[in-house]
Amino acid sequence: MYRPLKDEIEVGALPHAGGPPVASTTVTITSAAELPRDHLVWSVFNTLYMNFCCLGFMALAFSVKARDRKLVGDANGARSYGNTAKGLNIAALVLTFVLVVLVVLFLVIFLPEIIQEIQAIVGHDSSPVNWGK
Repeated sequence: MYRPLKDEIEVGALPHAGGPPVASTTVTITSAAELPRDHLVWSVFNTLYMNFCCLGFMALAFSVKARDRKLVGDANGARSYGNTAKGLNIAALVLTFVLVVLVVLFLVIFLPEIIQEIQAIVGHDSSPVNWGK
């Protein structure tokens, strides 16, 4: 339920100067903080360090398109390209982390067995490192 604040005044309670009612105009000003984000820095980072299946590069392309649309003044186009770049950046980040975790798990689990098999094939039975024996 709406309750007026102590300092609020009802519009009907304002005194008129006895003249005709005054017309009003509403102006909406958009600040720079409301402009859509282009995620360019994130896309450059993903392109350089987490470019799984070229998703980082595609995110960079969409980020540049979003920046171009923003400079032209097309907020809807910039928002659309920016959202696409954000989704591609998230996908590149997640898939790269999953790939790194899988590689580390593979190395931890299977590398000792592979080393033992190689040593058995070559004929070296003694190794300086004890791999879980």
